[in-house]
Amino acid sequence: MHPKDLRIEDYTYQLPDDRIAKYPLAVRDASKLLIYKGGAITEDHYRDIADHIPPDTLIVFNQTKVVHARLLFTKPSGGAIEVFCLAPHDQYTDIQTAMLQKGKVEWECLVGGAGKWKHGMVLQLVNDTPRFTLSAKISGRSASSFTLTLEWDTELSFAEVLHYSGKVPLPPYLHRNAETSDEERYQTLFAKEEGSVAAPTAGLHFTEQVMHTLSQKKIDTAFVTLHVGAGTFKPVKSETMEQHEMHAEWIDVNIDFLQQLKASLDKNVVAGGTTSLRTLESLYWIGNKLANGTGIDMHGIAVSQWDPYVQKNSCTTKEAIDAVISYLETHKLNKLVTRTQILIAPGYTFRIVNGLVTNFHQPQSTLLLLVSAFIGNDWRRVYDFAMAHDYRFLSYGDGCLFWGNNP
Repeated sequence: MHPKDLRIEDYTYQLPDDRIAKYPLAVRDASKLLIYKGGAITEDHYRDIADHIPPDTLIVFNQTKVVHARLLFTKPSGGAIEVFCLAPHDQYTDIQTAMLQKGKVEWECLVGGAGKWKHGMVLQLVNDTPRFTLSAKISGRSASSFTLTLEWDTELSFAEVLHYSGKVPLPPYLHRNAETSDEERYQTLFAKEEGSVAAPTAGLHFTEQVMHTLSQKKIDTAFVTLHVGAGTFKPVKSETMEQHEMHAEWIDVNIDFLQQLKASLDKNVVAGGTTSLRTLESLYWIGNKLANGTGIDMHGIAVSQWDPYVQKNSCTTKEAIDAVISYLETHKLNKLVTRTQILIAPGYTFRIVNGLVTNFHQPQSTLLLLVSAFIGNDWRRVYDFAMAHDYRFLSYGDGCLFWGNNP
């Protein structure tokens, strides 16, 4: 079956609200770990994950950092309107450039209570420490979001403005406001590059001690960046996947990592989360286009959602990574920055990744399709086991280590 014909109703399960972890455990690596390998399911905890990974494996983590994407503005009449900052306007070449803007920026946003925002009205948010005023006006709109012009009267960058005036954008299914503890716990240990509106949650379980244990066992670690968009929570509302438009997300991968990945292709490559997996597999399809001389829009969306199912698969994984490295060297670039819209669903053939660390995902989500692509119909057995053995679900919940049969 072509992924376009998949029915999302076939990828669901019953998830009672009381099984959704509303808060993280007191210790990150105390979370339970379900291990799936060769059809067998075993159990452990994240603190012992190194016991289940062979030496010389490469684990790739996402080093994106969650920004304070929720802003609460005040209307001239005194009423409040909430703005959720999704992504920078297309005029910016990447998220980092947009985050460094001073004084003014254009941003794509969701607006709560948009009907109360009259045409021409300028909203304000007054921050006390440090003291500045952030103003917002609508400069455009689409079917799914608004383009806002945001201006502020301070020399701070937009990243700093968000840090001081915004709130942590917790997932909507937690049904609670962000608290002080979320400032630390909704970031990974290795969060570095600002730009995500949701955490790469598989990484939330890793501690300094776990990373040390991995190193002692000669398990290599590396880092890429995929800035997680709000589309990660976007429900699939269409009957089949053909009508569902995948969200595009920024990836940022440096040439040193590509060299490290190339040297590791004959070993196990484990994605430390679905965002890392999407980044790694996107690299293959970008390289495949380059190797085949196919046109590619690095400034737009380099990998569309159906590319893996229509592209010619004429090059090896090594040739694909070589092609990306060659592209960067030819253009005198030290990193690849572009966007991916890749959809990984049953029918997908994995090119780079053969291990996956991930949390449990929402019913009828594209992430559940990804898990099904990786371990097949056994995803149901895994989720039934987790439900029967008191695992905690979603962002602050427990997780899994899956071993697939590819590449």
